[in-house]
Formats: sequence, structure tokens, C-alpha cells
Amino acid sequence: MLETITAINSAVNSFVWGIPAMVCIIGVGLLLTIRTNFLQVRKFPYAIKTTIGRVFRKKEASDGSMTPFQAVCTALAATVGTGNIAGVAGAIAIGGPGAVFWMWVSAFLGMCTKFSEVTLAIHFRERNAHGDLVGGPMYYIKNGLSKHWHWLAYAFAAFGVLTVFGTGNATQVNTITTAVNSALTNYNIIGESSINTSNLIQGILIAFLVGLILLGGIKRIGRVTERLVPIMALLYIVLAFGVVIINIERLPEVFSSIIYGAFNPAAVTGGVVGSVFLSMQKGVARGIFSNEAGLGTGSIAHACADTQKPVKQGLFGIFEVFTDTIVICTLTALVILCSGISIQYGIDAGADLTIRGFTSTYGSWISIFTAIALCCFAFSTIIGWGLYGARCIEFLFNEKIIKPFMVVYSLVAILGATVNLGLLWSIAETFNGLMSIPNLIAVFLLSGTVVKLTKEYFTGEGRK
Repeated sequence: MLETITAINSAVNSFVWGIPAMVCIIGVGLLLTIRTNFLQVRKFPYAIKTTIGRVFRKKEASDGSMTPFQAVCTALAATVGTGNIAGVAGAIAIGGPGAVFWMWVSAFLGMCTKFSEVTLAIHFRERNAHGDLVGGPMYYIKNGLSKHWHWLAYAFAAFGVLTVFGTGNATQVNTITTAVNSALTNYNIIGESSINTSNLIQGILIAFLVGLILLGGIKRIGRVTERLVPIMALLYIVLAFGVVIINIERLPEVFSSIIYGAFNPAAVTGGVVGSVFLSMQKGVARGIFSNEAGLGTGSIAHACADTQKPVKQGLFGIFEVFTDTIVICTLTALVILCSGISIQYGIDAGADLTIRGFTSTYGSWISIFTAIALCCFAFSTIIGWGLYGARCIEFLFNEKIIKPFMVVYSLVAILGATVNLGLLWSIAETFNGLMSIPNLIAVFLLSGTVVKLTKEYFTGEGRK
């Protein structure tokens, strides 16, 4: 049975992340970039200024919503996770250093894609029966496109519900337990025989904390993420930047391997990775797994923002992709490549490859800090995706199912802590790709609306 599931998933995954998907993801991003006259370049300084300005602006959100900064922190909570650590490591191991270049390309185009998703989410959102602001791909499909396209909204929501348990929860918890157990065994606090017990205890504790936060409603989610995300991102950036500085003499060679490896991977990997398409595929797929540009999920959190200016909130999408991929994912890649650790190309790798990059530079004592960073990254992702799942299942059914869903979602943490998730990682990547299909079709069809709203905002009409 397991072999059958593996074979089916492998076939679907190959199609979803094959040439058609690459054309759609790159194509929609390129279309939006051209139609907005390279907005992510022209307005990048303005986007950063606007984003940083809201960080220091103290504001209480109205009922059923978050402040704009809490919304972006919730979206970043879901994106800045194991994709930044394990995902980048896997991309390099399978696609070679050149995969990082294609990750940059997808991020450059993804800035405009995510800007469009967030703008559309604010423009077409609505309030549910509880008075909460709700939006995202299913709502901009329902409220922005004609009825014969509405099946896309239900397809997105269905794939979303199926995705959150794996991508958003179980795989994240598995990363937490791996990191914690690595630190505990390094310091001889527990032995190999105690790992199963440790996993169970961690799973129960995580399930309790996740349930406590998610059942507290939208405002509690916002308060937790606006405190957790900046701290964890800063901690990781400082540690990673230290690895680069210590190994600065390797930096020119590393950048050379990234650029050259993007177009001639065999020359960099010793012939193990010979396909340019494989390098591009892994770079784009893991990049989207990390920054979610094209998935549409981040726009679900942004739709909760207490703002009346879709384009202004959309600029946070540019900031998110830049922070997540250009900054954090690049630093992870540099930690792995600058540290000089051996990489088995052609064989998938996870967070352990990134951890080795840190420990080879700082020593084994750093494992406690990497464990904390991994735990923060993964836990924040669980919270963010919990909100996404709740909005998707609410769209499919009604508001009454949200709390039972939250309870089940929380309990999945115990499963994630105690079960081998090798196949689940692959299934999660497949469902991620399936979510992108209805969303990208909708964003393509609504690109004219994005252009109209953007022109109105920057000519002054939309700022009033």
C-alpha cells in the first residue's frame, strides 16, 4: 500500500512540478512584472520605507482584524520556516549550488506575484458571520471572477485543507523534535533509547501550545506572531552572517559555483547533477515552498489587516519575499556552501545539512542555538498555517467547523512528533504545487484589476 501511494505521489509530483508548472509560475510572475512596469524594482525603496514605517507605528486593530504589521508577521510566520532551512539544503543537495540562482529568479518574479495576491485579497475580501475579515484566493476568485470559474475557489480551499496538516504541521513538528533531540543528545542529557519518549512529550506540549494560541482567535494569533517573528529572524540572520564572515575567503568561489552551476551544474557537482532543468526545478519549487509566492496562502493572513488600501498592504508582499528568500534563504545557502562541509549531491538532505554548516564553523555548542532557531521557525509556521487551514475549511463549510478543525489540527502535532515523515514531506510538496494551479489561473485572469488598482494608488486616487 505504501509503495502504491509513493508511486502515485511521485507521478503527480513530477507533473505538478514539471515543465507546465515551471511555465505557469515563471510565466505569471513575468507577466505581472511586465504589466506593472517592474514594480518590485521601481517601488522597492518605497515598499521598504512603507513596511519599516508600520513596524514602529503603534496601532490597535478593529474587531475581527489585525494591524497591518500583525498581518505581515502572521504571513511571515508561515513562510519563514523549515523551507528556509531544510528546503534550501534539499535544493542544493539535489539541484546543486545552481539551484540557489533559480531560487533568486523565482523570488524576483515572486515579489510581483505576491504583491498581486495580497492586493487582490484586500480588494475582494468580506466579513464572516463572526465579523472577522476573511479573504484570500478563494474569495478573490468568488468575488472577482464569473461563476463558471468558482470551482477554482473550492479546489484551492480543498487542496489547502489537505496541505495544512502536512506542510503546516506534521513536517514542522518533525523538524522541531529533530533539532531538540540533536541538542539534547549532544549534551548527553538524553540517550538514543529516550528519543521516542522525548518525541511524545514534545508532541503533546506543542499540541497544547498550538491549540491555546489558535483557539484564542485572530487577535491572539496576531499578538504572538508580531513578537515571535522579528526575534527569530534576527537571531538566525546574526548567526548565519557570522558563518559567512568567518569563512569570507570562500565567498567568491561560492558565488561563482551558484552562478556557473545554474547553467552547468555538472561542472560544479562532479557530474552527479547534470540537468539544468533539475537545478531550476528544485530552486523554483523549494523557493515557492519557502516564500509561498504563487500559492496565494500569504494573502489569507493579509486579508485580516485593518486597512482600506489594497496596494499599500500589497507592498508588504514584496517585503516578505525579499526577507524570506533573498535574505534568509540566501544566508542558509551561504552557511552550507561557505562552511566547506561535504555535500552528497543527488541525495535529498534536510535541516541536518544546515546544522552541520553552523557546527563546523562555531563548534558543537552552537547546536543549542540552531535548535532554538529551528523551533521558532517551525512553530511560527504551524501557527500561520493553522489560520490558513481554518479559512479554507470555513469557506468549504461554515464558521461552526473552525474550532473542531483547530482541535484536530493541534493534535496532529503529536503524530508529527512520533511518526516517520519521509513520504509526508514529498506529499506536502505535491499538495503545495496543486494549490498553486487554481491560484495562478485566478491571478492571471485578474491581472488587469491589479494593474488598475496599482495605477490608481500611485497616481494618488487610491491613497485617499
